[in-house]
Amino acid sequence: MPSTAELKYDTSMASILGQRERQEDAVASDFSAGEAFGFVVLADGMGGHAAGDVASKIVVTEVFSALKLASGDPKVLEPKICDVLRNATANANECVGLYANERVEAGGMGATLLAPVLFGDRLYWVSVGDSPLYLFRNNKLERLNENHALESQIEYIVESGIMAREEALSYPDQTCLTSVLIGKKIAQVDCRSLPVRIEAGDILIAASDGLQFLNEEEIERVLRFAQKRSADDIGGALLGALSKLNDPQQDNVSLCIIKAVGREMGQSMGQSMEQGAQAQEDQIDRSLTRSSTYADTSITIIAKIKRPKKVVG
Repeated sequence: MPSTAELKYDTSMASILGQRERQEDAVASDFSAGEAFGFVVLADGMGGHAAGDVASKIVVTEVFSALKLASGDPKVLEPKICDVLRNATANANECVGLYANERVEAGGMGATLLAPVLFGDRLYWVSVGDSPLYLFRNNKLERLNENHALESQIEYIVESGIMAREEALSYPDQTCLTSVLIGKKIAQVDCRSLPVRIEAGDILIAASDGLQFLNEEEIERVLRFAQKRSADDIGGALLGALSKLNDPQQDNVSLCIIKAVGREMGQSMGQSMEQGAQAQEDQIDRSLTRSSTYADTSITIIAKIKRPKKVVG
């Protein structure tokens, strides 16, 4: 495995509308030129016409700004990263609440949050809600963060006294969120205080839950086929697989692909990325908004996606 100094990150972001009329996701990322340091912030709005798109923008703006302001010296930031992430999450939640309280039409607005942060070969994150953070390594896909949805939180629901076990197990909508940023007390926060070690060849996916119209076996199969390609191409392959489903209920999707590569691998990949760009343009729906970078350029993208959600509790 290469040393931390030898790791670089090839990244790509994309958003598609799916079968929805509106977009209510926001996503932004920043990777410092020449350094194996960077972060992604993704929020999935809820509330529809009650300003879910505003909620997601508030969350991304607050968390992204907090990380950007604290990232002047990554060596100083890393020992306190979990505190910074928790404080940023709390501030974003408060801002959502303040906005909703001042506007009648914004009642019920809220958003999920997913923010992975990389320091060399060390990965931390904070998440609230159901947006998945995946790691693909050695041809195996693993979800790293907690899923704050009823289907994965039966014990929490029962122990919190929200529902009896029988009621929780038989509840008709197992995708109801058990934690979300709506301006009230945040029920559950997944904040990684001890890092996950990243290796050259690892692929990280931060996504809204629209990606999960593909089950994990299907996502893994796509990654096995595309893993040696650029992050841009990997994102295109996943979106292409979703398009092939032709599901009339397809939710919106936002994702960020982060591929860890060694320095030598990165140089050859940088040359091939431009060659593959036109081919990917032919494969992806024209509603796609995409931005990518490789080490030398910071990237920021904002997109909006719509998805109706329910909250338990």
